[in-house]
Amino acid sequence: MNIYDSAQGRRSAILQKLREDSTVTVGELSKLFGVSEVTIRKDLAILKERKLLIRVHGGAILEAAVPQEDNEAGSFNVNRFINVKEKEAIGRAAAAHIKDGDTIMIDSGTTALEVARNLHKFRDLTIITNSVNAMLEAVKYNRFKVILLGGIVRSSSLSTVGALAESNLKLFYCDKLFLGVDSFSLEDGLSTPSVEEASTNQVMISRAREVIAVFDSSKINKRALAFISMPDKINTVIIDNRLSPSVRSQLKAMNINVEIVSA
Repeated sequence: MNIYDSAQGRRSAILQKLREDSTVTVGELSKLFGVSEVTIRKDLAILKERKLLIRVHGGAILEAAVPQEDNEAGSFNVNRFINVKEKEAIGRAAAAHIKDGDTIMIDSGTTALEVARNLHKFRDLTIITNSVNAMLEAVKYNRFKVILLGGIVRSSSLSTVGALAESNLKLFYCDKLFLGVDSFSLEDGLSTPSVEEASTNQVMISRAREVIAVFDSSKINKRALAFISMPDKINTVIIDNRLSPSVRSQLKAMNINVEIVSA
């Protein structure tokens, strides 16, 4: 008898794979163990109840990989484990849109952070951000002008928001805004769970000559609490190759440039 034929053996193997990879998907586990996705979801639900993993869209991450105070789905420390290869590819593609001498704005999402990690070839940039993580990446280059916006710091994302951040933003114009997206819907637009983050993002959009939305396809056809903008405020979407052809066609029909990347 294969140990994976028993629920206990399969769940132990799931935890072992999580220890090795930090993240798993329902689809890959289904193929690996030769069981249905329904069975895998039941396994993950039970392991979640035992506080051994955190359920995220399409899979799970290891509970121990995330600080206890920040282990809710949707937090920065959870999101950074999701679709890592896709986000890295999107970040590289987004950085290719930058030119030396640009003033760029980077928001606080995990995908937008990948843009800050791909600025090696540039010599002269001004980088404005409300993300402590993006600021720390940007100063490592030791040659850019880096401006961290003031404001209230959200512990879940280490981003600055609120009236002070928005007042700071109104002092600047930028050539390109790299905007991460929590939820994206053709009908309902861009949205985020945080009302304060949504308000700050709205001001960012208003100060940018070009808005480049960077997000993976798991964010499509979703709606969160706080509205940011309709899709027509975006110039370019950079996304992974799991975007459906129908959504791609609709975006192009709205005169939004769609750039597909492969992880």
